[in-house]
Amino acid sequence: MPVKTVPAVPAPSPWDFAFGSDLMSDSVSRGITQSNHRPAVTAYFEPRYNISSNLQLYAGIAGDSIDSPNHAAAEIDLYSGIRRTFDRLALDFGFWYYAYPGGTNYNGLGPTSPPVPPATLGSNATCANIVVAMPLAALGPGCQTAKGNSSYWEVYAKPTFAINDYLAAGANFFYSPSWTNSGAYGIYSSGILKLSAPSTWLANGMGAYLSGEFGHYWFGTTDSFYGTMLFPAGIKYPDYNTWNVGIGFTKGVFTLDLRYSQTDLSKSDCAVLTSDQTAALGGVAAASATNPGGFISNWCGPAFIVRLSADLTSASLR
Repeated sequence: MPVKTVPAVPAPSPWDFAFGSDLMSDSVSRGITQSNHRPAVTAYFEPRYNISSNLQLYAGIAGDSIDSPNHAAAEIDLYSGIRRTFDRLALDFGFWYYAYPGGTNYNGLGPTSPPVPPATLGSNATCANIVVAMPLAALGPGCQTAKGNSSYWEVYAKPTFAINDYLAAGANFFYSPSWTNSGAYGIYSSGILKLSAPSTWLANGMGAYLSGEFGHYWFGTTDSFYGTMLFPAGIKYPDYNTWNVGIGFTKGVFTLDLRYSQTDLSKSDCAVLTSDQTAALGGVAAASATNPGGFISNWCGPAFIVRLSADLTSASLR
């Protein structure tokens, strides 16, 4: 009796991809709003190549709606990296480029400001310098300085360790030599805890989790574009702490996340760090050597964010 030949099972393709989008009430990154506390939307596409079951290469592109000081049209992100798992430990290393096309250079009086005499203000007619030399009433609120080109890059490392089936601890490390193209380095580090509910707690395939993050941002000194009368070569950006805590619910490819975010930045330091174009005049009490105009911003204050996400992979489409 002839022996039947069993056809060989083709090896799974090493290629995979992920894509998704977020709709949120406020786009907050590391404690600072990117959308002027207004609703925002993001979308991404990420091809992946699995070298083995525990080693993956990836690259992606993402787009975010923003409200930036230089009135850039959007934020376009390009990124790539490598993911490696060792039992309960997952490592993620990569490179991220933030592009802000369509930005306009603002020197404090606007994109078409008349030249200001260098003898009065120096070579950089920054907003803070102009405030010192001119009456505040002539400027009105929101006089801030912003580069037209605020694109920059970061490298990152994101380890995560699953303590057990329900509790995971993670960390984030980001470094940029020129944060938002300001000339000031930026180093961000944070720790994360996430507690997931047992699958038996919720019906119909739903999941739930609690998570929180505490982070710190270190900054260097900017270039002369952001200089003031006292610091014409550049100003030291203020370091700050940030934290967030939230609860999330999952169902299939969808996630609903409800989160509270906060920083310890003062409104005056927030105006300096963000170049918030909606900043108001805070008076003498808000003035400092790096903010002689006394501008104040609420971009770094408390925020409650509602985020609805959809994240799919090629496997979820089969």
